[in-house]
Amino acid sequence: MKMLVLGAGLQGSACAYDLLQNPSIAEVRLADKSVETLPAFLEPYIGGERLKLITLDVKNPTAVQAAMAGVTSVMCAIPYYFNLPMTEAAIAAGAHFSDLGGNTEIVEQQKALNAKAAAAGVTVIPDCGLAPGMVNILAQLGIDRLDATTSVRIFVGGLPQEPQGPLKYQIVYSIEGVLDYYTTLSWVVRDGKRMHVKALSEIEPVMFDPPVGELEAFHTAGGLSTMAHRYEGTIPTMEYKTLRYPGHAKIMEAIRELGLLELEPVDVKGTKVVPRELAIAQMQPRLTKKDSPDLVALRVVVSGTKGGKPMTHTFELVDRFDAAHGISAMMRTTGYSLSITGQLQADGAVQVAGVHTPDECVPGERYVAELGKRGVLIRQIVR
Repeated sequence: MKMLVLGAGLQGSACAYDLLQNPSIAEVRLADKSVETLPAFLEPYIGGERLKLITLDVKNPTAVQAAMAGVTSVMCAIPYYFNLPMTEAAIAAGAHFSDLGGNTEIVEQQKALNAKAAAAGVTVIPDCGLAPGMVNILAQLGIDRLDATTSVRIFVGGLPQEPQGPLKYQIVYSIEGVLDYYTTLSWVVRDGKRMHVKALSEIEPVMFDPPVGELEAFHTAGGLSTMAHRYEGTIPTMEYKTLRYPGHAKIMEAIRELGLLELEPVDVKGTKVVPRELAIAQMQPRLTKKDSPDLVALRVVVSGTKGGKPMTHTFELVDRFDAAHGISAMMRTTGYSLSITGQLQADGAVQVAGVHTPDECVPGERYVAELGKRGVLIRQIVR
């Protein structure tokens, strides 16, 4: 069995590493525009028979088809705006496809390819990272365990273990992505109807066991993905909130409201400057902490009834930086999630061909068990 990972950044490299732990996978192809600088945890495999490094321009259809030739599953960890053409290429190659998603409009465009994927006998699963991805699978597990669901509330955040500075935050994936989420309206379901709420709004405290302690939760876009549309009119309340250390949201809201995250250029003494580009240039070096271990905190709370009685299923995770291998918690929960999805597709565990989001097709119990094998432990509480 051969597997292809598109993107040799943090998440793609973690995905490739996890694939290499499965001895039944004969070859892992890791492709990017540059594969010269890879994380240390991949070094033992470089030059070996199982890890094949491919220099690839994903804008070159011929090169993409060559990279996909003969593979069972393609896992896409490149920017979301490539997900649609990569989906089309994988279907043409007869390979299963999964990606990290994050843009619901593109997911809807991928879903329009359902008939083509089904005719090719392959599965396509967008949104297979942490959020969207893991949290949606856990939410669906809770929904499936109830007779009727009244509320789905999702909380997740990537954080430094030792918060520093005014934002108490460090970059754990992409600052561009973070700022997108802070400036985009978020879908929620209230009284059974979809509606938009403003990012960074409705701040509330969320408590975790020490040493994490108190965090704050606020609305951001993307986490519910298509679940808001899927369950509109069926589940009265659904929402997704990001977790940060207390005080973060108000500072970022002030920065946003002052116009410092705008995308329209402004004139600064005769020079056109994009405020967000300037903000990124200033914040990125200050928020990049190479030697600061991270953690991922997650809680999914699904409430409803079972057998006529109230019941709540809570899924909780606190995962930390893997110091032994140098793999961050965000990479473990995002890159590993993508790898697990690709392997489940290759194993035939996703049985319905076509395009489906993870909550629609990934077998939740097995997915949680696979995370557990990697030390990513989901605590489950029933009340």
